[in-house]
Amino acid sequence: MSEITRVEPDLKFIKYLKSAGGDSMKKCYQCATCSVVCPLATEDNPFPRKEMIWAQWGLTEKLAADPDILLCHQCGDCTAYCPRGAKPGDVLGAIRAYAYTHYGFPQGLAKLCSDGKNLPILIGIPVLLIGILWMISGGMHIPDVETFREVGFGEFFGHWDFHWLTKNVFFIDLIFVPAFFFAAFAVFKGASTMWGKMSESLDPNPDFRPSAKQYVGDFFVPAIVESVKHTRFNECGVNRDRVKGHLPLLLSFIALFVVTTYSFLRKDLFSLLVSEEMRTILHAPIPQADPFKVLANIGAIALIVGVGLLWIKRSRDEDERGTHATFYDWFLIGLIMTVGVTGLGAELVRLFGIPSFAYFLYFIHLVSVFMLFLYMPYTKFAHMVYRIVAMAFEKYRESSFVKPAGAE
Repeated sequence: MSEITRVEPDLKFIKYLKSAGGDSMKKCYQCATCSVVCPLATEDNPFPRKEMIWAQWGLTEKLAADPDILLCHQCGDCTAYCPRGAKPGDVLGAIRAYAYTHYGFPQGLAKLCSDGKNLPILIGIPVLLIGILWMISGGMHIPDVETFREVGFGEFFGHWDFHWLTKNVFFIDLIFVPAFFFAAFAVFKGASTMWGKMSESLDPNPDFRPSAKQYVGDFFVPAIVESVKHTRFNECGVNRDRVKGHLPLLLSFIALFVVTTYSFLRKDLFSLLVSEEMRTILHAPIPQADPFKVLANIGAIALIVGVGLLWIKRSRDEDERGTHATFYDWFLIGLIMTVGVTGLGAELVRLFGIPSFAYFLYFIHLVSVFMLFLYMPYTKFAHMVYRIVAMAFEKYRESSFVKPAGAE
């Protein structure tokens, strides 16, 4: 007698998919058109046809442990050619959003970030935290124009005569360093859990395992390089122009990271090794002609342009293709735009010598950057990390560590 497999669909998961943009999945009748046009699909891996079946059946664990949902670059071909309007691309996007919550740590914060109804709380937490620290610091006052032009935002959290660390840097570090390490730990924990779940479907050779060096050099480094180059975006058809928004956005984050590192070295390391007069110069706003300041301005503009292009494209897709508007997509787009506009705006207003408005923009900028850090593991921003992990896993499952030499 053949064995009977009992399928118990996760009805809550199906309900979530419908609310997160996957409401069209029931239209799928398994014609396999999506798998024919998808550059990821192979004869042995009918992507995304199998994912559409699993989604309809509510097989949560299988989908959450499926690396293909993260390897998908949402090129849009499957949605464009689907004869039933099942929009597989939107369904896969909803599954990815669920996966970040599913693997999120801690679960309470991950679930908080998954629902637009919680937006006031998501904004209120950093506003309250930074506001309280600003008040405690004693810096909650607006400087006069002359002082503001001299020190810029260098005394936003006040001033003290401590040689080794400025008061402003102390409070900024107090806010952002824990947020950064918390986000890094949370996304590492989530990604490592996902790797473990994905590995359960493999049959690796227990006597032939990669070392940590091989994991990094053979799988992760090539995945990171491929991701930075946006190689797979070139395989997209309908949505190939998304690279026009993604690439400047990625490059802007790299540029701003370089500038932040330079600012730290200039203001908080080199200043310890020079005279008091030189220290005052180093702590002052970086001159506009400084190459790193130029890079910072270019990076800020690239960030705004990149996210603006994605904003336009997302709006157009919703109007012309009927793409479902989701909090998952718009939260990150709006947040990054806020970071870029308030950062560049605060700098421009500082140059015009309007301290009250500049301080307001700078406060909003700090809040938005803190949100970007703290909520990164649970938003679409985390996709960058999870996709790299999935790409590394793809290389691992095709390696000799899993497939014996000569195996097809």
